[in-house]
Amino acid sequence: MISRETIDEVKSRVDIVDVISDFISLKRSGVNYKAMSPFSNEKTPSFFVVPAKGIFKDFSSGKGGDAITFVMEHEGMSYLEAIRFLGKKYGVEIQETVVSDELREQQSEREGLYILMNFAKDYYHQNLFESEEGKAIGLSYFRERGFNDRSIQKFELGYALEGWNNLSDEAIKKNYNKDLLEKTGLIVKNEEGRTYDRFRGRVIFPVHNLSGKVIAFGARMLGKDKNQPKYINSPETEIYHKSNVLYGLYQAKNAIRQKDNCFLVEGYTDVLSMHQSDVENVVASSGTALTEEQIKLIKRFTENVTVLFDGDAAGIKAALRGIDLILKGGLNVRVVLLPDNDDPDSYSKKVGTSEFQKYLAQKSQDFISFKSGLFAAEAGNDPIRKAESIKEIVGSIALIPDPIKRSVYLQETSHQLKIGESVLLTELNKLLIEERKKREKDGSQPSRNPFNPAEIIEHIADATTVSPDAKDVLFYPEREAIRLMLNYMDNAFDDEKVVDFMIHELDDVEFSSDVFRDIYNHIHEVIREGGIPSSDELILNGSPEVKNAVAGLMTSKYHISPHWKKKNIYVPEETENLSHAVTNNVLFYKFRIIQKMISDNLLKIREAEASGNDSLLEETMGQQQELKNAERELASRLTIVVSK
Repeated sequence: MISRETIDEVKSRVDIVDVISDFISLKRSGVNYKAMSPFSNEKTPSFFVVPAKGIFKDFSSGKGGDAITFVMEHEGMSYLEAIRFLGKKYGVEIQETVVSDELREQQSEREGLYILMNFAKDYYHQNLFESEEGKAIGLSYFRERGFNDRSIQKFELGYALEGWNNLSDEAIKKNYNKDLLEKTGLIVKNEEGRTYDRFRGRVIFPVHNLSGKVIAFGARMLGKDKNQPKYINSPETEIYHKSNVLYGLYQAKNAIRQKDNCFLVEGYTDVLSMHQSDVENVVASSGTALTEEQIKLIKRFTENVTVLFDGDAAGIKAALRGIDLILKGGLNVRVVLLPDNDDPDSYSKKVGTSEFQKYLAQKSQDFISFKSGLFAAEAGNDPIRKAESIKEIVGSIALIPDPIKRSVYLQETSHQLKIGESVLLTELNKLLIEERKKREKDGSQPSRNPFNPAEIIEHIADATTVSPDAKDVLFYPEREAIRLMLNYMDNAFDDEKVVDFMIHELDDVEFSSDVFRDIYNHIHEVIREGGIPSSDELILNGSPEVKNAVAGLMTSKYHISPHWKKKNIYVPEETENLSHAVTNNVLFYKFRIIQKMISDNLLKIREAEASGNDSLLEETMGQQQELKNAERELASRLTIVVSK
């Protein structure tokens, strides 16, 4: 286990904006930040970060909490894994309370896979610089390709020695579990039950996840054995799914965010060469077809993608497939087509850093221009081929989910191809209708109901992830009471703190929601013991449900635009009328409690009538009258009309 002191030190150093910015692109919104949700597919940002409170809230998925919670949710880590990750990020030495051998036995299988992959990465890297074979073959190869030590260290490149069991022997000697070693894909078991190393006599390219952990390897053969594939990769494992990973994204994510653009290339060496040409906002699909999951990964950091492809026929075909998939994912696409027989690796070395960067800037073109030029060259003067080409371009535009972008691209196509916009629009609508019918037939098209304000209200209500019972009239006033206490603990009116006033007024009330009750009881207990309550304590040490609720109640989705003041439209802040908000909430909560008591007592009256119990009937009728009097009194103060 990790010591309490270490955990406290990590928490004290964490900057939630800094942590979350490592994974998604945040944009300032007033004093807070917002982004597209990394947990769901959405078109409008509903993910908010509140730096002053050290919390985030994702209104689309309901997730919320502090920086540790975010890392756990986003990376699928345990609490201790998240502490280790953040400790490494902020330079906190992790102090364990048990020795490493005991810890290794206690760790989960998933964490064990990460540990083994890290061991293998270090082993391969050490081979490259310290073994004679590694230096003579692996390091020489990287040197010949023009990769310097900085790039080799940055991407943690390595070398797998020739021989059937070098890695596995070393791992077993260091007491790593052989079964777990097989689950990583580092060793392979043959039909006879014997195991051998998957990677042998190859240079190694570690594949990292977004947090920097090694989850897989790519390995290139250096010999001329035609019976062996040039590249082999790690198999799918519990921690590695190739369709969800982009090579180099860990090293590129900050540059992508800063440049607001992502270059997409094909292979490992393309990424390295571009980094050496000072183009660091680059990732690779690692030789596999681009997937929707990979596009969603890019979208976390930018909505702009520039695809680099070889100038040969195969490269062009790959470009066309990739473009359509990126457009479908809602991203903006540009294309750079490299000269024939060149890839980013070879061309950057051929022309040098400055010329390569100049080429990328000058040759970048939008997908309309790229496809138009490509199809025009193929069609020549053939009108039928030209018509087919135009349909191809409109087909790509139809994939774009944003109707405004579709319209802009349609205008651009009309201008470039000199064809009427109305003709293109007709073709576009035909494709969209066909696609909609296809989805409806497949049952995948969601029904499109008219706008319903109730849906918006329900969405906001559920944002705390505490779900109300449809019959529970106490849920909303309870939630509002807790929201006021959490957000205005230090505020006061009439010389009394908000939280003290509410605790006094609600002292004899039992909250119906378990989560709200836990929050209220914590605040009440701290005050009773003479302490000062803090939402930070609930965020840091509360249950997952409490953390979620607190984060949701302390995060506002909406802010008053500064432009309203320019138009002389004044909207008062809640703090300006806090006394009214707090007293009204207390009165309304009590009003709802009385109404619930009236409803419950009415059932008792009916039971007494049905059973013929006159004494119970008289008692409950008297109680009903007292409750109705209390209801009318509270309704009068709230200016609410109730039935007699």
